[in-house]
Amino acid sequence: MTDAILPALSDAPAARARDASGPARRRTRLPYIQAAPMALVFLVFLAVPLLLTLVVSFWEYNEYAIVPAFTLQNYRDVFEGCLDGADLCTTARTYLSTLKFCALTLAFTLLIGFTVAYFLAFHVRSRTVQMGLFLLCTIPFWTSNVIRMISWIPLLGRNGLVNETLQGMGLTKSPIEGLLYSDFSVTLAFVHLYTVFMIVPIFNSMARIDRALIEAAYDAGATGWQTLWNVVVPLCKPGIAIGAIFVLTLVMGDFVTVGVMGGQQIASVGKVIQVQMSYLQFPAAAANAIVLLAAVMLMILGLTRVIDLRKEL
Repeated sequence: MTDAILPALSDAPAARARDASGPARRRTRLPYIQAAPMALVFLVFLAVPLLLTLVVSFWEYNEYAIVPAFTLQNYRDVFEGCLDGADLCTTARTYLSTLKFCALTLAFTLLIGFTVAYFLAFHVRSRTVQMGLFLLCTIPFWTSNVIRMISWIPLLGRNGLVNETLQGMGLTKSPIEGLLYSDFSVTLAFVHLYTVFMIVPIFNSMARIDRALIEAAYDAGATGWQTLWNVVVPLCKPGIAIGAIFVLTLVMGDFVTVGVMGGQQIASVGKVIQVQMSYLQFPAAAANAIVLLAAVMLMILGLTRVIDLRKEL
């Protein structure tokens, strides 16, 4: 009798451990189960298309067909001239033009976005008014990007409202040619389209700032500018970084804005890819897209090196 009971007693802790390990395993698996649907969407709609683009970029093509045969000629064509020791190849000029628009758009959207977000976060006390003003910022998104860009043409054209007003006031004797189909008009359209992508993340960062820190800075004798630079700006770095990533990625790949507001006369990387697609040069377009993706990823990596989002958040 005793011999039969002792093994049962010795197995009891192991049985309890097995019973306790069941819920622990379920708790461990739960996050993976919850993330599985979004991971599947990410895989199907992002990872697989990128992989296919990478594969196609190594294929051969001619005027009539795409040949699934490995070649590096598409990438040689992208950097044609640069590999031959030319001073500034076509690809470099195109990327410099695109980076110029990125820098200008980033500077203006950051200035406007930070100012608007600061006003909403620290000067508008009512949540209802804040939401109303946010809604006002999103109203332009109720229409197409192309319609919003075309709306600038009657304003900036040679016989547009701006030129007519300036001439009517006697400030200019002839129409200003550079208002439309120029770098100015392209930058203006970019700022108009993408400023809201800078406002929202910066406002979210500002909304989480403890107002006691602001009061403590003023109590310590800091001026408004000192408080802004030493308290508000450092605490807004995550929002600034996220907004900058949005703006950079959108501007780098945009070809519609450059085409419409630049009069099809200004080069950009997105425009090159769009032209190659229209001529059914899919492997060449895929190679350019991979190079563009690598450039954007390097820019984002550099930005995250400056502002460590994981640490800041």
